[in-house]
Amino acid sequence: MQLAFYAPLKSPYHQNPSGDRAMARSILKALETLEAEVTLASSLRSRDGAGAPARQTALIASAEQEMPHLIQQGKTEGWQAWITYHNYYKAPDLLGPAVTKALGIPYVQIESTRARKRLTGPWARFAQAAEDAADAADAILYFTHHDAEALIRDAPKGQHVLPLAPFLPQADLPPLGPREGPMLAVGMMRPGDKVASYQLVAQTLHLLPVGTWQLDIAGDGAARDAVAALMAPFGGAVRFLGTKAPEEMSTLYQNASLLFWPGVNEAFGLSYLEAQAHGLPAVAQDRSGVRDVLAPSGTYPDIDSGPQGLADMILPLLQDADQRRRSGDAARAYVARTHLLPAAAARLRAALATVGVAP
Repeated sequence: MQLAFYAPLKSPYHQNPSGDRAMARSILKALETLEAEVTLASSLRSRDGAGAPARQTALIASAEQEMPHLIQQGKTEGWQAWITYHNYYKAPDLLGPAVTKALGIPYVQIESTRARKRLTGPWARFAQAAEDAADAADAILYFTHHDAEALIRDAPKGQHVLPLAPFLPQADLPPLGPREGPMLAVGMMRPGDKVASYQLVAQTLHLLPVGTWQLDIAGDGAARDAVAALMAPFGGAVRFLGTKAPEEMSTLYQNASLLFWPGVNEAFGLSYLEAQAHGLPAVAQDRSGVRDVLAPSGTYPDIDSGPQGLADMILPLLQDADQRRRSGDAARAYVARTHLLPAAAARLRAALATVGVAP
């Protein structure tokens, strides 16, 4: 198969690590396991994070300038389908609909979201572009049931809306470690939702008995000072590890006792899958998106329970190593069943076949 791939929010080769970049790379790897030749069609980043109409106009103009070259490239290389990852109102796919129409090839989206409430306001033009792109897709694969609701509701006639569970880019589970060390939090330090999760972490730690826990934090970012201030009352019980490479993260997971991350407004969160794959129970709030990657064997506190609900989940796990191990083993088995590369590749193969593309 000859496939074109595009990620308007962030190229898989962008210099800054993030969950979005990691997922784009995972999708590329899954496509390559299908023995597909995948071309990164464009590195144009269409993101407008501020709601600036002038920037939206400039990005649309940049996209229009790229289209003739992409159409010619698609003809030369014989693209059989175009796949876009993460089309939404802040970073719409401004290329795929026009290029696929000109080439007469299927257009597939992965993790597209609809936000019709944004059709008025500062993102109105981009929100409409994202809606138009979603309408143009022959198939849309969704990661979470929350996204699926609007995609199914607003799907044009004949469009296929199909599930694709978030996944790790590996065929096998990582080796188990002792799983007896500190709790581990994994999260970038950005203003907004990430800091809100760190605030919940700090509020929860105040409810845990002093001297019974240690928390390591893997992550960094512009809000590091704010996060450090939140954790200052705990002194050496909280350690900042900074950003870690994937192989370093694997070692951290192997030696941690559990993952603790509330998940405020996370799309889903790859760290939950990584931790559970290493046999760790994940402590998080029961939130849309997040619940799609948490082992169903766990009982997760609802949002209204606040830090007390999180503390009530953590304490038994800290106090009972056998319970912690059983929960981690169940989480590991869950990831093995549904969130590794073979399952994702099979879903992608089936989706491509649905729109008439096969090896």
